[in-house]
Amino acid sequence: MTDRLRGKVAVITAAGQGIGRAIAEAFVTEGAQVIATDIDPAKLAGIGAARETMLDVLSGPAIAALAREVDANFGGADILVNCAGFVHHGTALDCTDEDWDFSFDLNVKSMHRMIRAFLPAMLKKQRGSIINMSSAASSIAGLPNRYVYGGSKAAVIGLTKAVAADFIRQGIRCNAIC
Repeated sequence: MTDRLRGKVAVITAAGQGIGRAIAEAFVTEGAQVIATDIDPAKLAGIGAARETMLDVLSGPAIAALAREVDANFGGADILVNCAGFVHHGTALDCTDEDWDFSFDLNVKSMHRMIRAFLPAMLKKQRGSIINMSSAASSIAGLPNRYVYGGSKAAVIGLTKAVAADFIRQGIRCNAIC
């Protein structure tokens, strides 16, 4: 442990398993106060986070409430990791309107909701880091049977670049991991 994140408050979505959990565990090891969230709070056990809480990233009111709570209890987040996502398998012919809407709501709009809720506290502090989980299956490369997934992850790259350009001069970094 190097304590690279000592004194930082990190909010992580989809921290119950996979990439989100690995990030949460690494941030705890590096000294961050982690607010680990997941739609299934039972999956958060054992992370060692400052707070483990259920969060449905499809709910704007739930996200806003969490942001208010993090602001009140921790002085806002220093790091926001948007990791929640869904991989739809199929081509354009396999993708219904419902599949399209759900994929974009979870993979892109949830990031929009989280950024809008947590960015004001970062701007007040004039520092912060937003990390958005994207994919190489995006505007980087097309992969078979990843039609809507690739489209939604390309949108994440565009969203990330826009936030980075808009707020870098106010001390906010925004990056995507592909």
